Amino acid sequence: MFNWMDRYFGLQESGTTVKREMTAGLVGFFTVVYIIAVNSLILSEAGMPIEAAIVATIAASVFGCLIMGFWGNAPILLVPGMGINALFSYTMVQSMGLSWQEALAVVFVSGVIFVAVAFTRFAKMLSAAVPHSLKEAITVGLGLFLMLIGLEKGGIVERGTSSILALGSLAEAQVLATVLTFLIAIVLFIRNVPGNFLITIVAGTAIASFFGLIDFSGLNESSITAAEAFEVFGALSFGNILSMTFWVAVFSLTMVLVFENIGLVHGQVAFIERPEKFGRAFQATSVSAMTSGIFGTSPTVATVESAAGMTAGGRTGLTTITAGLLFLVASFFIPVIKLIPDSAIAPILIIIGGLMLQNIKNLDLADMTESFPALLIVALIPFTYSIADGIAFGFILYPILKIATGRWREVSPTLFVIAGLFLANFVFHYVS
Repeated sequence: MFNWMDRYFGLQESGTTVKREMTAGLVGFFTVVYIIAVNSLILSEAGMPIEAAIVATIAASVFGCLIMGFWGNAPILLVPGMGINALFSYTMVQSMGLSWQEALAVVFVSGVIFVAVAFTRFAKMLSAAVPHSLKEAITVGLGLFLMLIGLEKGGIVERGTSSILALGSLAEAQVLATVLTFLIAIVLFIRNVPGNFLITIVAGTAIASFFGLIDFSGLNESSITAAEAFEVFGALSFGNILSMTFWVAVFSLTMVLVFENIGLVHGQVAFIERPEKFGRAFQATSVSAMTSGIFGTSPTVATVESAAGMTAGGRTGLTTITAGLLFLVASFFIPVIKLIPDSAIAPILIIIGGLMLQNIKNLDLADMTESFPALLIVALIPFTYSIADGIAFGFILYPILKIATGRWREVSPTLFVIAGLFLANFVFHYVS
């Protein structure tokens, strides 16, 4: 009965079985299913209808997992990425002034470039052009940014105030609910409890309900119509495509997409000791990211939670396909997902941000020409509330310091071009 699966996915060759692969897919799904609530809430900050954002998140996750399973044949889950969704909502829309429809067009164009990179030799060229310190700094800066967003969503800090607890403008009940939920979340996470983030969301929602922070009247509403569900599908707008802002957004998003996924996919195929799967897995990741703009969400990435399924025995694409089909089942629970409050999501953002911050140990702090541009990226991403601006300052400073110390040969020609483009963008904005 399962002979065709064995032949297609190479189960016997990978030392696995159908049962083990499906079990791993189930574990992986419960580890990452929180993304439906978290991503849709972040997308709603860009002005998207929450119901449509939920549907878009599910659709992109289903498609991403299926294409990874059938084309990449690797147990790598593709879902909208944390950090990149913040770039979409808080930088491209709120800071740069693009509409969410234009931001979706940015996602699509960036995805097309990503596909061009993944299916050619440009992937190796770009990876070699950008120094290790700047790649790590982007991850650390995104982590600090996510922690800030989580603290804000939980009401613990507020932009524009110097108080640690901004209780004057935000409800004390929300802060207390966030703190209690965070304590549960961090204990579950440190103890490595399976499905800890999903348990956190359930517990956090129950705590918020106890404090009266949830309006259950939404459960009595009629089901959303097809028009409402697919309001963001194909809604991308190219009306601003000739503007400098649009292309700066494309450039910034492409940089993050390419370098983050190169690292993630390479590490994950190495984990299952199948490095030969990198090519197709990376290609599947790029196609999934491109189609995210059509589905109506920020780009999908090779999520770090894939490791949970791999640890459970997942070795082939059957693991990913199982998780993708489970995402499809989740579409029947949209009214319940809408009830999840910020206080249940905030602790997850804080923990994920903290995990990304740990990459700071990989920076060479002894060499100021390497460390200072990297630390500038780390600081400016959250301080300017702009991922693009934070990256830009670091990429501009890096070659300047190398030239100043007579080490300009350490800078690749490609990086000089990248730094020049970032500098030209700043000059353009000041002149205009």
